[in-house]
Amino acid sequence: MGFLSGKRILISGIISKLSIAYGIAEAMYKQKAELAFTYQHIKSRNRIENFAKNFNSKIILPCDVSQDQDIKFLFFELSKYWPKFDGLVHSIGFAPNNQLSGDYVNTVSYEGFEITHKISSYSFVSMAKECRLMLNKNSALLTLSYLGSKRAIANYNVMGPAKASLEANVRYIANSMGPEGIRVNAISAGPVRTLAASGIKNFRKILEYYKKVTPIRRTITIEEIGNAAAFLCSDLASGITGQVVYVDGGFNIANMNEL
Repeated sequence: MGFLSGKRILISGIISKLSIAYGIAEAMYKQKAELAFTYQHIKSRNRIENFAKNFNSKIILPCDVSQDQDIKFLFFELSKYWPKFDGLVHSIGFAPNNQLSGDYVNTVSYEGFEITHKISSYSFVSMAKECRLMLNKNSALLTLSYLGSKRAIANYNVMGPAKASLEANVRYIANSMGPEGIRVNAISAGPVRTLAASGIKNFRKILEYYKKVTPIRRTITIEEIGNAAAFLCSDLASGITGQVVYVDGGFNIANMNEL
């Protein structure tokens, strides 16, 4: 019996088998969670359905988180399968490609700033709001952040302020929903070679630098992030809420290890 046995968890944000959300799904499935998935575009439905089969799931629902009505419809449809459930994984972030390179001040635009925050941060609280009454006591919400929320990282640009907003969102949602027995946390993951990360200029150089200075002297894996996510969404983490948990091999505490 796994430590997520009996838990029903909705996972959003899988794009490919390299996605952090896929690593989370694998870890949660190993711990016997029952899973459901979302997809954004109709053209990705077949791919997500095939992934879902790997986790013995037939619940695949559309949701474009840039539209509040889509989020409402998602949970309306989910309620037909699960009137109540136990967790949500929000592994969603987006910034236009033209916002992810060059000088931040010269590059950032109103439109880029707005859409990045709407999808990367606001969508988390919007999803929490719509599923609130469907969540069992001792449920857990989880989102994915990055160190760019606290440090100015070259070419991460507008995603940095968006992740800072997301982390503040975690604290406020946790405080709001805590009396209902619902916990809310974030994982700040180290850089992983995903399709989303490929949009960041010089990402390969970031990975090489990371290997040199992180205390464990290697990159982390989606499996390691997935294991932490499974723990945080389980009753083993019943005393943890409103936190940003670093799964980055200690990179956030290191300085000048290349010397």
